[in-house]
Amino acid sequence: MRELEKICFGRDAWPWIDTLAALTFPQTVRLKAVAGEQVVGFIIGDRRRLKRTGWVASIGVHPNYRRRGIGRNLLAMCEDLLAMPRIRLSLRPSNEAALRLYQQAGYVPIDTWKRYYRDGEDAIIMEKVR
Repeated sequence: MRELEKICFGRDAWPWIDTLAALTFPQTVRLKAVAGEQVVGFIIGDRRRLKRTGWVASIGVHPNYRRRGIGRNLLAMCEDLLAMPRIRLSLRPSNEAALRLYQQAGYVPIDTWKRYYRDGEDAIIMEKVR
């Protein structure tokens, strides 16, 4: 997964310690998509039980496998497994493909986190009420 994270996100890829935490915390939802023997997609979600909210912490699909429904399927499965009344996620405004995916899946913008990314780009916070 670490290699795919780097391919998908470049400089925004999680540090190895965050990846390790996501792979070991017991309440974390972790799914992967496989083609042959290659991992081509992944999603990580976590539950914020006190707030009755799930967060899609990271989702990525290898560039050679995009636009095949892999991200959409991973997102739907993660939402089901999180089993929370609200699901949230963040993304760069410049990531138009992800924005379309999330809008089609029923997410709406609810907030903006200013200068969230390392290069100073804001993050759009989106939410889906189930």
